[in-house]
Amino acid sequence: MKEQGALRRTLSARDLIVYGLLFIGPLAPVGVFGVLDAKSNGAVALVYVVATIAMAFTAISYAQMSRVVPEAGSVFAYASAGLGAGAGFLAGWLVMLDYLLIPSVAYLFSGIALHALFPAVPAWAFTALAFAVTTALNVSGVRLAARVGLVVLLAEVTVLAVFVVMAVAVLVGEGPARPWLSPFTGVGGTTVAAVIGAVSVAVLSFLGFDAIASFAEETSGDSRQVGRAVLLCLGVAGALFAVQTYLAGVLDPVPPAELAAHPAAQGTAFYDVTGVAVAPWLATLMKIAKAVGPAFAAMAAVAAAGRLLYGMARGGGLPRALSSVDPRSGTPRVALLSAGAVTLVVSVWAASRDDGLDVLVSIVDIGALSAFAMLHASVIGYFRIRRGSRDWLRHLLVPVAGALVAIWIIALASPLAKLVGLVWLVAGLIVFAVRRNGAAGRARPSGS
Repeated sequence: MKEQGALRRTLSARDLIVYGLLFIGPLAPVGVFGVLDAKSNGAVALVYVVATIAMAFTAISYAQMSRVVPEAGSVFAYASAGLGAGAGFLAGWLVMLDYLLIPSVAYLFSGIALHALFPAVPAWAFTALAFAVTTALNVSGVRLAARVGLVVLLAEVTVLAVFVVMAVAVLVGEGPARPWLSPFTGVGGTTVAAVIGAVSVAVLSFLGFDAIASFAEETSGDSRQVGRAVLLCLGVAGALFAVQTYLAGVLDPVPPAELAAHPAAQGTAFYDVTGVAVAPWLATLMKIAKAVGPAFAAMAAVAAAGRLLYGMARGGGLPRALSSVDPRSGTPRVALLSAGAVTLVVSVWAASRDDGLDVLVSIVDIGALSAFAMLHASVIGYFRIRRGSRDWLRHLLVPVAGALVAIWIIALASPLAKLVGLVWLVAGLIVFAVRRNGAAGRARPSGS
């Protein structure tokens, strides 16, 4: 079938890493620090080290598949190559929950956070403004969006660097509030069960690094560039997360047991530590960074969602109109605008519910982790079954371990999230069957 334009190869390795880190957010642990501190009895840095290792299995599988299937559809393309067209469609359908709903979460969070800082402006106005600005950047071109994203990312990293420097200065001058090794050993010790339980929450901070694979057809380097960027992005994020949670952990004067007894205080625990132990103005600056940053994380997420829709449409899984590429900007404009429209509708829906944010987060997790499990199955299918690879480590043990991690976290999800995930899966099966039957009908000779 004739192509409707092609994506432009303009992204460098740095641009890919910017997209990945922007999607994740260098300050991602700030919002869940209190939860993890309570769950692990203070061993938050250890939790993030273990979470980084757990997610490394998925990063390695992405690196393996992006090298041999350098296409924009990401896990859709990988599962299609390793498991067949049906599995590919379902993998893409499942990850759609992640790529289409994460921007909704981010836009909603930005609107709420900015409204808290500037109460005179309603939250929906900030949400709409963030959506309009980032959507305009996405359709203008991937290179421009990457440059603006780099500026935002550097601002977030700068805020984090200021926190690190000032926290170290406080520790040198005044000493820690908790034992030096407590972020790795716990306050008075911890347990394997407590750390593992916290890891199931911490791994969600990394969701988004996989979006780098969506830009495989827009990289200026060879097919290995995406894999390297995925691995480097995960490593950098893991290091940033461990450092900031270690410093907050040793500076926190509130015992983990007290946080566990007062769940309402867990969400602001990092800001509270910063305001009390370091400087109140820095806590405010971090709040602003956490309010603005998600809007540009949403920009990266919508960009990834657009590439996913583009790849699935080009492969015949979605309407062909989504596979068109704008000749001026070199972007899949129709797919981007479609993803943005879904994001806006879901954001408005979530804003109208008291539990909207919690419901969205749990559903996003199910979509991403289900797709990760299929990614790992794709590695085994492509390398071990189709190519007969004898590399037991990379093509069997690593994907099996990664799939087990994903399945384990899915098992810990809320019943509502599992139900929504099941309904979405069934809907995907119906869509696939309808489109396959339609294609078969069109291919059947008129006289048959």
